[in-house]
This record gives sequence, C-alpha cells and structure tokens, in this order.
Amino acid sequence: MSLELTICNRQRVRRVETRLLRQITTVLLVDLLGTKSVVLGITLVSAAEMARVNWQFLQHEGSTDVITFDHSENQISRRKSATVRREINGELFICIENAVAQARSFRTTWPAELVRYIIHGVLHLLGHDDHGAAARRRMKREENRLVRLLAARFAFRKLGK
Repeated sequence: MSLELTICNRQRVRRVETRLLRQITTVLLVDLLGTKSVVLGITLVSAAEMARVNWQFLQHEGSTDVITFDHSENQISRRKSATVRREINGELFICIENAVAQARSFRTTWPAELVRYIIHGVLHLLGHDDHGAAARRRMKREENRLVRLLAARFAFRKLGK
C-alpha cells in the first residue's frame, strides 16, 4: 500500500486539528476502502477561495462544499462505467464555511460535515457517480455507511481544536 496524503489548511474560519484529520482519512482509505495506491491532496479553503476555484476550473458561480479533481491517467468516465477502482490520484478542495452552514441545516456538526465531504470526494475519485437519482442514492448510502464506521472510531468533534 502506497499512501501520499497532503493536507493544507488555507482557511481561518475554524481551527482544524489536521493531525486527526490525517488519521481519519488514512483509516478511510486503507482500512475501510482498501485502496492500493493513493496520492491525495486535501485543501481546506474559505468560501471566497472556493468560489474562485469553482469559477476558474468549472465555470460555476459561488462557493460549494467540495470540488474533486481527478489527476489519474485512466480517469473513469462515470457515466459510461460502473467500475470502481482502488487507486487514487487527485485533489479535494473543501470549504469549511459551507460545512458550518450545512451542519446547521442538517443538525450535525461542522467536523462531521468535513468528514462527509472527504468521503464524498474520495468516492468520486474511486469512480462513484452521483448523476441521476439512483446513482445518487447508492453513493449517499455508501457515504452514510462510511461516516458511521468512522464515527464509531473517532470523535469528530475533536477536529475542531
């Protein structure tokens, strides 16, 4: 198993315990998903930076919760293949301000939302799709399953220093 995980915190909305975030992400990738090779960058950003990234790369206006960039040589066409791979080469940009807002809406905590966003992005990098109602339901079930498994092992609230 090869694991290269970089976490960069470029936001100042909330303090984040990046060491714990690294542990949670490693357990997700190695123990729960059984990935074989991982090169993954996770960048925590403000809403303003997320809006810039969203416009620059996707031509979408405004901020969003997570943006996934797949840098693998053999990107899976999600709409054409249900193949799920075991290798990752990509980046996740995650907006903490969106996590805080969504946590209020869903009556959860922003650290739990942060973990959910990492899971969501990683599932995309592994070939999961959320285009279409049925695919979205399948992906959401897997996301919920992984959140529950990680919550049983880690106190997400400790991500907020």
